[in-house]
Amino acid sequence: MRDTFLPFAPPLIGEAEIEEVIDTLRSGWLTTGPKTRKFADDFSQYTQAPAALTVSSCTAALHLSLVALEIGPGDEVITTPLTFAASVNVIEHAGARPVLVDVEPDTLNIDPEKIRQAITPATKAIIAVHYAGHPVELDEMRDISRQHDVHLIEDAAHAIGATWKGQPIGSGANPTCFSFYATKNLTTGEGGMLTGDQDLIDRARTLSLHGMSREAWSRYAAGGKWAYDVVAPGFKYNMTDIQAALGLQQLRRFESMQQRRRNIVQQYDAAFETISALQTPVTRPDVTHAWHLYVLRLNETNLTIDRNQFIEQLSERNIGTSVHFIPIHLHSHYAKKYDWQAEDFPVALDNYNRMLSLPLSPKMTDQDVSDVIEAVTDIATQFRRQQQAA
Repeated sequence: MRDTFLPFAPPLIGEAEIEEVIDTLRSGWLTTGPKTRKFADDFSQYTQAPAALTVSSCTAALHLSLVALEIGPGDEVITTPLTFAASVNVIEHAGARPVLVDVEPDTLNIDPEKIRQAITPATKAIIAVHYAGHPVELDEMRDISRQHDVHLIEDAAHAIGATWKGQPIGSGANPTCFSFYATKNLTTGEGGMLTGDQDLIDRARTLSLHGMSREAWSRYAAGGKWAYDVVAPGFKYNMTDIQAALGLQQLRRFESMQQRRRNIVQQYDAAFETISALQTPVTRPDVTHAWHLYVLRLNETNLTIDRNQFIEQLSERNIGTSVHFIPIHLHSHYAKKYDWQAEDFPVALDNYNRMLSLPLSPKMTDQDVSDVIEAVTDIATQFRRQQQAA
């Protein structure tokens, strides 16, 4: 039994990040300025993206994508029920209608075949979520996008560092939205990035700061001009240089942090894959998994306790967990507005009822990892259902 509580996803912040933030504070430039531009350039190079824009959150990037693509009232946007509410909230913010389709039983990513069945003349976009850091079937998504003339938006909140057939997520011309929230693989505390072709990024840049034709850096820096025009009713979605300072240093050591995540995953897999009560995550061929989450699924027919009780047992052993996610159609707003029933998306529902996310962070020590393995194994053994004799 651990003496202290192990958080689900503690961030790894080092002296380099602290010094970079101090440098920003001393520079006199705190808001959107040279470090946000530098961070966007470095991120674009890392992901091989055509262009990139720093924003205040992945939610902001998703909303900007929809608005920049002129998706609004009367339009439908297809996405997954197994995602955080932000992926669907932004569709309503744009005035469009969310359409949910079920997920694949192995990766828990949105099912391409069900997308095809759901497309109507009103469909204008697909928001494909790279669940837990495992890329969606991008070839099929792109084929659907071309065949039906609909936009493909990638929700890559979990997927920095992931690749599809050797190509980094974010390297395409379509909008791809990243999160740098505190629990993410790369963090700026709060913040996000939008990647895509240059025209899209230029439109999103204007929309991200009140619809102004010129941002603060071009107005207040040496030689800047004060005049600007408001060309659209934009938003307040800009990132600050203080946030970007964290991101610059996080990106520089990102590969070493990812390697530590992979090492922890390997230890989890080795410990859990032979336990009949546990279902470990999958990785399909031709992808690099970002391993934002390690989602363990319980085979409850082999246990005498359910998922919630399993989580309680872990908490009693000082192991933090989470659940990703409560499906969208179970939330009261969406269930009432669209008359969605719990059973409408059976794969998402079944997996939600038996999933939990284990601690996964490069900050974890070897002892932390051992403690998680010992706790999970002990609970699975203690509450194993005895099989009836034939």
